[in-house]
Amino acid sequence: MKSEWDIAIERATANNAPAVFSALSNFSYIENARSRLKEAKSKVIDNMEYYIGKTMESVRRVGGTAYLARDLEDARRRILEIIGERRKIILGKSSVAFEIGLRKFLKENGKDVWETDFGELLLQISDEEPSHIITVALHMTRERFAHNLHEKLDRNIDEKSTASEMADSVRNFLRNKFQEAEIGITGANAISADTGTVVLVENEGNIRMTTVKPPVHIVITGVDKIVPTMEDAFNEAMVQSAYAGSFPPTYINFTSGPSSTGDIEAEVIRPATGPKDLFVILLDNGRLNASSDPKMKEALMCIRCGRCYYSCPVYSILGKDWGKSPYSGPTGVMWNYITTGDSVPSHLCTHSGGCKVVCPMDINIPGILEYLKWKNISGMKSDSTEE
Repeated sequence: MKSEWDIAIERATANNAPAVFSALSNFSYIENARSRLKEAKSKVIDNMEYYIGKTMESVRRVGGTAYLARDLEDARRRILEIIGERRKIILGKSSVAFEIGLRKFLKENGKDVWETDFGELLLQISDEEPSHIITVALHMTRERFAHNLHEKLDRNIDEKSTASEMADSVRNFLRNKFQEAEIGITGANAISADTGTVVLVENEGNIRMTTVKPPVHIVITGVDKIVPTMEDAFNEAMVQSAYAGSFPPTYINFTSGPSSTGDIEAEVIRPATGPKDLFVILLDNGRLNASSDPKMKEALMCIRCGRCYYSCPVYSILGKDWGKSPYSGPTGVMWNYITTGDSVPSHLCTHSGGCKVVCPMDINIPGILEYLKWKNISGMKSDSTEE
């Protein structure tokens, strides 16, 4: 008898692969965008400190406030300082927010925090961790989605409910949260160094609401999301959505500073009807060290499309148990090492090579995981020698 995970991964793979092939076949310009994006991201990785400084300067020039957080404690402290006495907070889906344990941290500090992404909200009310970098609740079948909604959110939902009925239930619940929110926190799919523009890709509309409804918008994203120009940032959004199997995306959001208006004698005035404050927190947390490692720097090319997960035999069996959420799966094992220094999960890699074949950035994931295996074995030998 198949497990829930077996059923879920089979259904997801059957939906994802045709969608990606369709996008790549029907929109030839995606390949050109992919090539340009690869060059752009390489420039930043080779000169990370310069581009961090340029990005922060650009964010400030358009009226925002920028910080560089060296680790997760620094990032959480900055965010808590910005929030102050405000209590009602909404979150857009962000792997970096999960990386720093933000939701749990804010709740421990007395904040009323709600995820606004459909999958993330289901994980929140179910007290579970992400199983995929994009489709965070991949391990849940439709039947368990319905069961958990019934138990935690809406008694009118049951296992006979359609996916549309479940989506309506979540939508109705979240509408009140959007209206009440004092702070909106999102990640970023990309951020341009030349303009300080934050680019976000989504389909549900929740991120758009999170960025404009509350009076304060906080962005928490890794320095690896920096690209040289706004054109590069758009290319990242386009390529990421295509390889994630959701092209064209329903929404692409560009945020350059707090809200503004130019309707009074063409003078740009901030704020307008949207947020009056924008804070951008760029997180290091191991990324700068990785950029100086000839073997690991390639991992920073990752655009978080999640396509490699569907081509990995180990992930197809272990799911989120391979690695540590939110960085499970083949690319997640690389990111676990970058952010925590843990190389042990790499030993489960069988080097099938499927992840490398489908990666839009041509990252040699099997080669990097082989390097991490060597790092782990070398470390064990070193410890043994010291003893």
